[in-house]
Amino acid sequence: MAANNRRMSGKKGAQVGSGGKRRRGLEGKGPTPPAEMRKGHAKQRAAAAKTRRAQGRTPRRGSGRSTSELVVGRNPVVEALREGVPASTLYVQQFIDNDERVREALQLAAERGGINLMEAPRPELDRMTNGLNHQGLVLQVPPYEYAHPEDLLDAAADEGQDPLVVALDGVTDPRNLGAVVRSVSAFGGHGVVVPERRSAGMTAGAWKTSAGTAARTPVARATNLTRTLEAYKKAGLTVVGLAADGEAALGDLEALDGPVVIVVGSEGKGLSRLVGETCDVRVRIPMPGGAESLNAGVAAGIVLYEAARRRS
Repeated sequence: MAANNRRMSGKKGAQVGSGGKRRRGLEGKGPTPPAEMRKGHAKQRAAAAKTRRAQGRTPRRGSGRSTSELVVGRNPVVEALREGVPASTLYVQQFIDNDERVREALQLAAERGGINLMEAPRPELDRMTNGLNHQGLVLQVPPYEYAHPEDLLDAAADEGQDPLVVALDGVTDPRNLGAVVRSVSAFGGHGVVVPERRSAGMTAGAWKTSAGTAARTPVARATNLTRTLEAYKKAGLTVVGLAADGEAALGDLEALDGPVVIVVGSEGKGLSRLVGETCDVRVRIPMPGGAESLNAGVAAGIVLYEAARRRS
């Protein structure tokens, strides 16, 4: 008891030693291991993800299909057939005036093959289109089958490349989605991710804007975009968000050299709060002309070009 009192008092006395722990703590721990072996490093996560994929994984499906769509009117139908928009059935009104657009639609459908030609009375077409001005031509576009977000990583691994993916946050214009798909295809990307809700889908308008590249560039649909981005981070990807007030300039962003997912927000609101907080870095595109913002298709194209330039 007396000994305890002596230690708790301010007087000198017997002191408990460290047992050499402090001395050992000062000793060097050897050379720094390479990035692929450092726990938590992006390259270590990427290497682990590649190993898991090499061991094989059950293919996963996306979150279902979209609903079928109708393209209504002579000019829209002809344009959709010209641009290679997938179609299952072309409905033609009975006793229709056989003008140049009708003849071209029938010819294009016959040349493509696989499109059913159905003749229908006008009341039936009115019912199908809810009274829209169909002008005697209605084209049925089949549901789009979305990929799973992990399928995009698998595609990159199959090609022996670092993943280059674009995710869209709050982009609701199908034409912007089609433009992004076209840019991803042009600059060697591996696909596009869109949220399941409050987002543009692969409609006929998106197909037309993609200029046919949607046939070879997968679009994946995420039930929750934030969780998908977190999963991408665990797989070794750097999440780069585009923002006008981003802390990094595009030309200084070294992350584009490796596995990366580029997140593009809507033109008006930009990135949502949760998605912005999930990003590893937010990058700005210098605009000497003074424009306040770029639409999603243009912004994604600029960043994809920079990524392709760095990787070449």
